[in-house]
Amino acid sequence: MSELTNLTIVGARDLLAKGEISSKELTEAHIVAVEAARPLNAFITETPEKALEMARASDTRRAAGEAGILEGLPIGMKDLFCTEGVLTTAASHILDGFHPTYESTVSRNMWDAGAVLLGKTNLDEFAMGSSNMTSFYGGVENPWRRSGDNRPLVPGGSSGGSATAVAARCALGATGTDTGGSIRQPAAFCGIVGMKPTYGRCSRWGIVAFASSLDQAGPMARSVQDTAILLRAMAGYDAKDSTSVNVAVPDYEAAMTGDVKGMKIGIPKEYRVDGMAGEIDQLWQQGIKWLEEAGAEAVEISLPHTRYALPTYYIISPAEASSNLARYDGVRYGLREEGATLDQMYEATRGKGFGAEVQRRVLIGTYVLSAGYYDAYYNKARKVRSLIAGDFAKAYEKVDAILTPTAPSPAFGMGDKMDDPIAMYLNDVFTVPASLAGLPGISIPAGLSAEGLPLGLQLLGKAFDEETVFKVAGVLEAAAAFEAKPAFLAA
Repeated sequence: MSELTNLTIVGARDLLAKGEISSKELTEAHIVAVEAARPLNAFITETPEKALEMARASDTRRAAGEAGILEGLPIGMKDLFCTEGVLTTAASHILDGFHPTYESTVSRNMWDAGAVLLGKTNLDEFAMGSSNMTSFYGGVENPWRRSGDNRPLVPGGSSGGSATAVAARCALGATGTDTGGSIRQPAAFCGIVGMKPTYGRCSRWGIVAFASSLDQAGPMARSVQDTAILLRAMAGYDAKDSTSVNVAVPDYEAAMTGDVKGMKIGIPKEYRVDGMAGEIDQLWQQGIKWLEEAGAEAVEISLPHTRYALPTYYIISPAEASSNLARYDGVRYGLREEGATLDQMYEATRGKGFGAEVQRRVLIGTYVLSAGYYDAYYNKARKVRSLIAGDFAKAYEKVDAILTPTAPSPAFGMGDKMDDPIAMYLNDVFTVPASLAGLPGISIPAGLSAEGLPLGLQLLGKAFDEETVFKVAGVLEAAAAFEAKPAFLAA
């Protein structure tokens, strides 16, 4: 069984195409792996019966010569994507019992491409968090451990369940969503690849909303090529989403030519932040060297408004969250607590249904949108956001892509930083700027810390130029030759 779960998407696809394995066999192996990994708490809802049904249907289609891009490949679906008839919770008590009567566009695209659903992966509640510790269903454990230390670590957030499932070989790949780094940061913490595409590349329809101008779906897998395959299936224009952009979806896999000769790679001087671990900077320098050895040219650039990115993000995203989460009132779906009056019912439902971090962000968002503070906070943040996007636009006049660290540290212990929201928010310092600008970014595992934990490098590209991001990422991945495996697999 372990031989099948250690396959990449590319490897599994090739064996399926040759008829050497069936989707049913591949899915059965992953169902066993999901069960074995339950102590990690990566899944909120497992769907083994549905997975086997989908696998059998996939084998039938393949026999008829009708194989799709993801035909027969078992994946995890972040429990933020509405899945028809399957419990969808956003890791929140307030959505208890919610079984959508419709399918999100991204998940529908993946099922149409032949993918198999193993289950719904755990996350920070409503995607609000950088640790995956705010889930109503309990925190997710990172399958990695520090050398000689068995204390559990966070997988990062909010897509920590997806990252853990992929790293622990429970799924060939998984979906995530990235609002301020929620695909890239957990990918770095768990030693896998995570890709946030350009805002508007993937439809947001049917994804439980956090911050509508920032949320973007993307793939997580164990290689750059695997994420390229997944994104091709996920992406596409959707008339049901007003922010979906009607542009052609390229063959991202074909873009990975391995040739970056003559390309200019931007190195932003503002990303050398105070308190960043020396080993993070060393890895960054090594990444620069790898790309130079491949024929690219490193160019120092300036993104002068970078230091305003985190405060800007933590005004805009809570403001949008306070608006989006107003729909959870106990009337239409999910949790309902009784009260003597309508207002009391609202208060009781939201007080019990929302966790502490969600309540904090709703309160912040409501405050910055309130009369007297809207111009002082929200409108000012919108203006700064435009300046940050302008910094990137100016930089891309002279570089093809930008290389930075993904996170300022490796994974930290479960429970650490939970009593200090600011320390938690600082985990997103390298990922938030590109999110505010709506740009594509990918995290690649590139090395290990002194304590034996994965460290990631981030590549950022121009809007709707994921092809260049994948091309450079493939070269960086080959140079890094990251083959370390988490301690969980040896247990």
